[in-house]
Amino acid sequence: MGLFNIMQEGDVQIKGYPVRLNLDVALVFTANPEDYTARGKIITPLKDRIGSEITTHYPLTVELGTAITEQEAWIDRNGGGGRAIRIPDFMAELIERIAFEAREDKRVDRRSGVSQRLPISVLDNVLSNAERRSIITKEKAVVPRISDVYAALPAITGKLELEYEGELQGSETIAKDLIRRAAGRTFEGRVGGANVDDIVHWFDEGGALKVTPEERSEALLKGFTVVPGLLDLIDQVGLAGKKDPATLVSACELVLEGLVAEKRIARSDELGYVRARSEQKPPFGKGPTGPGTGPNLFT
Repeated sequence: MGLFNIMQEGDVQIKGYPVRLNLDVALVFTANPEDYTARGKIITPLKDRIGSEITTHYPLTVELGTAITEQEAWIDRNGGGGRAIRIPDFMAELIERIAFEAREDKRVDRRSGVSQRLPISVLDNVLSNAERRSIITKEKAVVPRISDVYAALPAITGKLELEYEGELQGSETIAKDLIRRAAGRTFEGRVGGANVDDIVHWFDEGGALKVTPEERSEALLKGFTVVPGLLDLIDQVGLAGKKDPATLVSACELVLEGLVAEKRIARSDELGYVRARSEQKPPFGKGPTGPGTGPNLFT
């Protein structure tokens, strides 16, 4: 209640004593999310004495969000053993799009919101996982991949307040869906319109690709060369240079994850890419088959 005098009269008075201390100050208030302020709302007379109210918002563009995330994240790591940290543009965009997708998802509580801390935390975790791998494989460069984003699931699930439908599905399921959708949007923006028929056809004909997150870039790159047209596509759209194996691997994973998002190929939880599963309608009067009833593609 002492704020009344400060805001209205510009001074402090001590009750019972003829003391008045003139003040030359400016008061700035910040608001927490709704679920916090509802416990102790500002009373109306006090709110009436606030001169101006400025309503802020989340970043309106992915570019602006990416700039904020890279500014606040732990990117400058001097203790990395001399390893250079390089974040491909498409990976920075993908990480930022996770937050954008979450803010539009009906399963996520919009009153609580999805703060900028989510992509910042995700980027921190992604780089840490990539840095750990570079130490194990003794690679000189730290370049994040899609598999590192999946390793950062706890940085997403812990920052989502879910609606009832989301609680039923589970935070991890939703987080994986957000990553997949973010990869799809990034793929569409950077590769959309390019011919990917040879890649999809190879998987349709029974081709399968196992991606090991802990493998060196050169070894993974040899596996990606098996997929016809994949490396040519990356060179065509300019995702990575031919002499940069680490970024090439990251770009290959983006293309495959983008095709998964478009449901042109499928992906297992163990990072196995295979042909898209056909969605057959169940016979009349019968519901869809439950999980685990279909053939196991990875036995």
